[in-house]
Amino acid sequence: MRTKTIRDLTDAQLRGKRALVRVDFNVPMSGGRVTDDTRIRAALPTIDALLSKGARVVLLSHLGRPKGGPDPKFSLDPVARHLQELTPARVVFVDSTDSDEALEATQRARPGEIVVLENTRFLEGEEKNDERLARTLAELGDLYVDDAFGSAHRAHASTEGVAHHLKPAVAGLLMERELAYLGDALASPARPFVAVLGGAKISGKIDVIEHLLPTVDALLIGGAMACTFYAAMGLEVGKSLVETDRIPLAKHLLDRAQGKLVLPDDALVAPSLDAAASAHPVPRDKIPRDEAMFDIGPRAAARYAQRVAAAKTLLWNGPMGVFETAPFDRGTHAVADAMASATRSGATTIVGGGDSAAAVESMGLAAAMSHVSTGGGASLEFLEGKQLPGVAALDLKEG
Repeated sequence: MRTKTIRDLTDAQLRGKRALVRVDFNVPMSGGRVTDDTRIRAALPTIDALLSKGARVVLLSHLGRPKGGPDPKFSLDPVARHLQELTPARVVFVDSTDSDEALEATQRARPGEIVVLENTRFLEGEEKNDERLARTLAELGDLYVDDAFGSAHRAHASTEGVAHHLKPAVAGLLMERELAYLGDALASPARPFVAVLGGAKISGKIDVIEHLLPTVDALLIGGAMACTFYAAMGLEVGKSLVETDRIPLAKHLLDRAQGKLVLPDDALVAPSLDAAASAHPVPRDKIPRDEAMFDIGPRAAARYAQRVAAAKTLLWNGPMGVFETAPFDRGTHAVADAMASATRSGATTIVGGGDSAAAVESMGLAAAMSHVSTGGGASLEFLEGKQLPGVAALDLKEG
């Protein structure tokens, strides 16, 4: 069964009503200003759709990881001011959430207006999913909309708890898009279906690999996690990052992969990350003892690009190397360019959140992908086959 969305609500359910919308405005900040508004812009279609139906929109979000209560540097006030620059609707910021002031602000709001409430993580019971807090948050709206996919894997009061006390509880358009792309990729992918996994540690991707192996036609491995597989093959890895306690697991995965798991043919190595000028490629069985792998090599990059170009469904999570430091960004660039080309050729290309999303954004290629997820942790857990609490609490369509 599919989750209900705002598309399933009637005009009467929205006109004049307070739509309590959980968004993910956990955006990068510097000097009290938003430096990357990607997540804010991603929520605009849902906000605009609700406003167009005459709803009063009340926004909940967290920002950062404040410790021990309210902290001015984590206030959503500058985020609300930035939102005002992106919408013609009036935006009102309230510097509290669990308060009479916040409740009164939602009741005073007029149809077509937006109320942004203060950081949910300023609330003591938020991360504990306190039921009293969830009930209090439910009083701030007449219906609940979850559009915060990036927080859907957390069972917090504003993401999961409130959905049990405020009905209808439905998904926003961004949440709908995330679930559609990731869900369809796993359920009925056009083939060949190729997944590209990178990043530093195999431990963070074990469940993803286990869950994807039966479904994909090929799983291309990059990043430092490739070194743990090298070690499992008995290869010299030099000073490369290796999770020694995961070597037996890597051997197990190689044994059961039936040739689907593809490792880099070569590596771009250097004495250290600071010695990037000394970077040079070597075959994977020739990594010097006094050097480390910081990117896949040029042969692997070309081979991966070919596999990506031939695919019909592509899923990418994790960079191929330390992409923030040249020349160790070449492997990641090769995959990103090939993904963009595959999109133009009609393939469905999905980029998991986190570093992969940051990489394509920095390369100016985000718009060239079918979908770039806004949630790193949430997309990983979804790909692991786990149920996301923030999604499970929403209403389901009948039939």
